[in-house]
Amino acid sequence: MMTTPRLRRRAFALLCALPMSCGAAIAGQFDFMPAPQTDLNRIYRIDRVTGEVGACQYGQKEGTFGVTLCFPAGEGAGKQEPSEYGLVASRHEREGGVFRVDMRTGAMSVCYVFDERVVCTPPEKGAPSDTGAKAATTSESVAAPRKP
Repeated sequence: MMTTPRLRRRAFALLCALPMSCGAAIAGQFDFMPAPQTDLNRIYRIDRVTGEVGACQYGQKEGTFGVTLCFPAGEGAGKQEPSEYGLVASRHEREGGVFRVDMRTGAMSVCYVFDERVVCTPPEKGAPSDTGAKAATTSESVAAPRKP
């Protein structure tokens, strides 16, 4: 049986009705982020659904143009609860790690290469909302202009 363009459009529409969005199905499951450290050629990779983080960088090897050195997920960098994950780099030019962010819960981890593996700190959301409100009030009062 040959498929027609109409049949292919219907199949695509059915796929789009599944829990995963069409955009995610088309765009791919991974995001990439370079380490902010300006003298480090490391790229981090995250699985947007599982939150698993890995990294690769260029390395030199005698007799070759170079090799790709990859660091697998280690402690804390493995699969997390399914969610919507991303990577964010700080603007600190000497920072070799990146933040893993859970876009649904707001939890963040710091991920970096240690002993030839990517490791991540436990996910944290920050202060509870009532403490956060107090901190916001305090920072607003600190940021307020002073009277001469």
